[in-house]
Amino acid sequence: MIPALLDHSALLALGAGNRAMSAFVVDAAAGRAVVHVPVLCLTAAEAERRGVAAHIGSLPGIEVEPLELSASIPVGALIAGGTDWRIAHAVHAARPSVVHLSGRVVLSVRPELYDGTGISPIDPGQTG
Repeated sequence: MIPALLDHSALLALGAGNRAMSAFVVDAAAGRAVVHVPVLCLTAAEAERRGVAAHIGSLPGIEVEPLELSASIPVGALIAGGTDWRIAHAVHAARPSVVHLSGRVVLSVRPELYDGTGISPIDPGQTG
């Protein structure tokens, strides 16, 4: 199972009833997928649509990933370097790490936001 990250656009799509995102969350609740939500992505989704964070937080199988000090430094550097703050936490979390040696997949309905970041997100509505 490849661990996945949901960015703010995926969370907003889920909150709007996107079928592909809903199916993915059902898989996570059933233990067929590993899903994490970077807290800055959750914050961005909440800023755009109030109530989305509470909805996401109530879903089984989805883990909200905090922004710890060890992540805040590189995430801050990404933002300072021009990366959109709404995706900076997802970009950092998607990169290979000690815990996730191969990195993690980002699910986004706005993959163009990641141009130039080195991350190639998957649009769940465009998968085959």
